[in-house]
Amino acid sequence: MSIATETPIAVLDGGLSTALEQQGADLRGALWTARLLGTAPEQLARAHRAYYDAGAVVATTASYQASVEGLVAAGYDVAEARRLISLSVTVARDVRDELADTRPGLLVAASVGPYGAHLADGSEYRGRYGVPAARLRDFHAPRLELLAAAGPDLFAVETIPDAAEAEVLVPLLDQLGVPAWFSYSVRDGTTSAGQPLAEAYAVLGGSSSLVAAGVNCSEQTDVLGAVRAAVAATGLPAVAYPNRGGRWDAETKTWQYAGPLDLALVDGWVAAGVRYVGGCCGTGPADIADLAARVAGMSSGEGCRSSTR
Repeated sequence: MSIATETPIAVLDGGLSTALEQQGADLRGALWTARLLGTAPEQLARAHRAYYDAGAVVATTASYQASVEGLVAAGYDVAEARRLISLSVTVARDVRDELADTRPGLLVAASVGPYGAHLADGSEYRGRYGVPAARLRDFHAPRLELLAAAGPDLFAVETIPDAAEAEVLVPLLDQLGVPAWFSYSVRDGTTSAGQPLAEAYAVLGGSSSLVAAGVNCSEQTDVLGAVRAAVAATGLPAVAYPNRGGRWDAETKTWQYAGPLDLALVDGWVAAGVRYVGGCCGTGPADIADLAARVAGMSSGEGCRSSTR
């Protein structure tokens, strides 16, 4: 199973929150980008378009921090919560479809964030939530079903900190049969929860739904080791989209950013098996435009050129 794209290396979008913040969007609160599903979906559409215009071939939906439980806690009834989760896919699909004549082959990935994102306390970077597997299944299964029914091209299962959560998610994904990439958040050669990467990626091996495995929302210097571990354990193409560096401030719920993506690292990632590459928190449309240019240069034999930024 694979996801066909126009180029051997698919350029993903950057941080949805970053593009929205550049519009002046207010993302405070437990829902983060999902807040705009109920208040300003047109801003989400503009963000998706900005990434497509920058050269991304995949737009990732505003469902990372969206769940029925979380939306109900924010004041929506259950029916409206379910509608908003589905809307996250519809908004991105509508933008994709508007560009179909000039940009055929664009994709929509339905974001599936970890249980820790729902907690909105930074625990997606720690894992080990202290809840049983049954609780994780009850949380993930309903929104996976809602997102699948909305018709994305694939799932982006992302920022998963803990192999124990992967053990719950992989069977659920295989039951639905929607293609998916699966990426851990990592730190210093382990998952964010501290598990060896070889063991964590082994959980993904043999899945019938996964088309890529890798790393996101992690330091760019941690990407290569994670990619090598992912490819060795799964035999799948790799996905990599690090954040801009820095750290997450759980009290203010903001990133304290470091420098931009070092495009010189991308060549090594691709050599190690990356076929889906983008950016995460702190990476905006301009950064993705530079990345897309780098990837285009690699395809034309100019992969060692310097960054234009």
